[in-house]
Amino acid sequence: MVKRVDNSEQNRRKRIPSDPKAFLDTENGGRTIAKYRAGQTVFSQGSAADAVFYILKGKIKLTVVSEQGKEAVVAIIGPDEFFGEGCLTGQQKRVSAAVALTDCEIARVEKATMARALHEEPAFSEFFIKHLLTRTLRVEADLVDQLFNSSERRLARVLLLLAHFDKEGVSGPITEKISQETLAGMVGTTRPRISKFMNKFRRLGLIDYNGHLVVHNSLLTAVLHDNPHINSRTKT
Repeated sequence: MVKRVDNSEQNRRKRIPSDPKAFLDTENGGRTIAKYRAGQTVFSQGSAADAVFYILKGKIKLTVVSEQGKEAVVAIIGPDEFFGEGCLTGQQKRVSAAVALTDCEIARVEKATMARALHEEPAFSEFFIKHLLTRTLRVEADLVDQLFNSSERRLARVLLLLAHFDKEGVSGPITEKISQETLAGMVGTTRPRISKFMNKFRRLGLIDYNGHLVVHNSLLTAVLHDNPHINSRTKT
């Protein structure tokens, strides 16, 4: 009598591609891809934390609302970035909300599927760990920024990050319509002060409004060299 071999486990393992992008860019076994319009909520603060998300296209705004109803913008993230990964640490409820800042295409990976991929596929695990380390460094830089820099310099840094100077080192338009209220939430100041600083940056030739907001290399130079033009000496 020939004993039949159950290949289901072997076949199950084959469903995880060695290429992380291929794994995240396909729908199969705990992975779905959805499109969101600008302003649409991906998940709400306090909702069940049961999946990890990966941005294929577009940008997402992460926000937190206090018990007093005050909203703060935690981060704005874009293509090739994860969010919602707190569920992997035992987080039961979302501590923030995720809203589409632009039209987006997002991969949703169920918690169990994500955990299995991290356990079974070294290339995917390395890809995800690199993301976590990058995110940690960004959070540390944000904390230092809040502790030691003026609101004017914090705004300059936010604009540079939105223009991807940290990744590409070149100037480019910020095509998303980001309100001054959103910028105020990211910087930790008021909308009138943001308006004042933005007008000052434009007057100094550090940024331009021409249909879209354009951030020039001169703003990066001013930040790196502690240019007094953007150093108000007053932390607010």
